[in-house]
Amino acid sequence: MSFFTAVRFLTVFPVPPSKKDVPLMIGRSIPFFPVVGLLIGVILAGLYFVLRIVLPLPIVGAILVACLAVITGAHHLDGLIDTCDAMVAGKTTEQRLNIMSDTRVGAFGVTGICLLLLLKYASVISAVGLAPFVIFPVVSRWAVGGAILIFPSARNEGMGFAAKSSASWPGFIFATAIALLISIIVTGLIEGPVLMISLFALILCLGLCLSRLYGGLTGDCYGALIEIGEALALLLTIALATLIHHVPGYDLFKIPLLTG
Repeated sequence: MSFFTAVRFLTVFPVPPSKKDVPLMIGRSIPFFPVVGLLIGVILAGLYFVLRIVLPLPIVGAILVACLAVITGAHHLDGLIDTCDAMVAGKTTEQRLNIMSDTRVGAFGVTGICLLLLLKYASVISAVGLAPFVIFPVVSRWAVGGAILIFPSARNEGMGFAAKSSASWPGFIFATAIALLISIIVTGLIEGPVLMISLFALILCLGLCLSRLYGGLTGDCYGALIEIGEALALLLTIALATLIHHVPGYDLFKIPLLTG
């Protein structure tokens, strides 16, 4: 089932084994990316709500960032490391792809992951209410689903190529409808669509830069985009929560428990 494939690709949660080609099924599971993101977001929001009762905010922030890495199995962080190493160390497209396939970790990768985790931590402890924790895993994974469709595969083999080959626009449109519904319910009628449009534009800009460096996107690039998308989604949610108060009717469809 495509839903279980999405869970397997995006988390470490146990799911029933699949008899089909799992990499090939990743593209077909794009419609369920926002659903899996919602599952992750609800877990993070629940942890935040409970831990804030007994622990100071800085410690809660560190625990949430660590839990997010555990939930995803750090697979996307590994993709970020490889992407950063190849981006800086390689001089040609071929060199960059070769470096990306290398299992060794370079200084650029370590620097990139440290900076991203620091940004996530700062964003988590700056967030107000539960809404940011629910929504950022949803929209970040939805946006990457679009990047899979829009940009070519850098290789003719591997997970990235299989995901690209099996992805479809109807599936992404379905994912967009789900993500939009969740965004409106959680963050509001105005803030939700603005968040999605802003994040998608940023992800497309990053995807374009990576595509020019590597001649397309790889599975590692997808992981890097998810990680960067999470941080950007958190930042955008915090910024919009401040700016949106100046827009008349901003509180339509707000949920007080999440946004208070």
